[in-house]
Amino acid sequence: MRARFRQVVAGAFLAAGLTVAGVPVAGAEDQTTWTGLKTDVFGTRAIEDGKGILTLSTPVRAEDAATVPVDFSVALPEGDGRSVKAVTLIIDENPSPVAATFRFGDGQREVGLSTRIRVNSYSYVRAIAETSDGRLYMTANYVKASGGCSAPAGKDPQEALQNLGKMKFRRYAAAGQSEAQIQIRHPNNSGLQMDQVSRLYIPAWFVRNVTVRQGDKTLLAMEGGISISEDPTFRFKMPEQPGDVTVDVVDTENKVFTGRFEGKSGS
Repeated sequence: MRARFRQVVAGAFLAAGLTVAGVPVAGAEDQTTWTGLKTDVFGTRAIEDGKGILTLSTPVRAEDAATVPVDFSVALPEGDGRSVKAVTLIIDENPSPVAATFRFGDGQREVGLSTRIRVNSYSYVRAIAETSDGRLYMTANYVKASGGCSAPAGKDPQEALQNLGKMKFRRYAAAGQSEAQIQIRHPNNSGLQMDQVSRLYIPAWFVRNVTVRQGDKTLLAMEGGISISEDPTFRFKMPEQPGDVTVDVVDTENKVFTGRFEGKSGS
């Protein structure tokens, strides 16, 4: 009888999305923040379940809250007729929840990108994809991390200034697909970090725009915020086509950095 009673109680907790023996049950995390954010960012537009179209990969518990790896991909069905317009990354509980919006070149049915983000407290991380017909699709993962936005910079400030704006570009084949990786040296200060000597807050200073072009064709354009990690790194699917690559970067102090690279694999 007692065993049966425990089973009934446990079932009630599961149905309510609560905790059994102190262990969080999947789906129990609060989504109140998202209710407000959804309207702020997307207004009254409908957002559909991204299952089968949009995938998102994040760690359940991050090793370093200041450099949390995140990877998303979008694949529209064959013959769908649409293309992927943009993907927005949102971290519900961050001071500035919209981490970045990535816009893709015209006509791409499949896109994928990985980067590193800051997570300030236990939060849902969301990817919302927009297709060329204006429909929105979302998937979300709950990430256990805290303190990412206020964590001290990993690089010495003087070294960071000396290397400011330097870039590395690499193009290579992975799993039969062509991909590219861009690394940009920039402190990407969040405005919540404290100078360890003066004990004053370091003003926010981060990369706000990145545009990647091959010839006169835009492959990727990013509008970012404080939630992108120090020394931003982006790895993305890149169509197999000839031509050199130009990367333009603009930060919040309107400093402009430009890199030009050979578009062939291994550059």
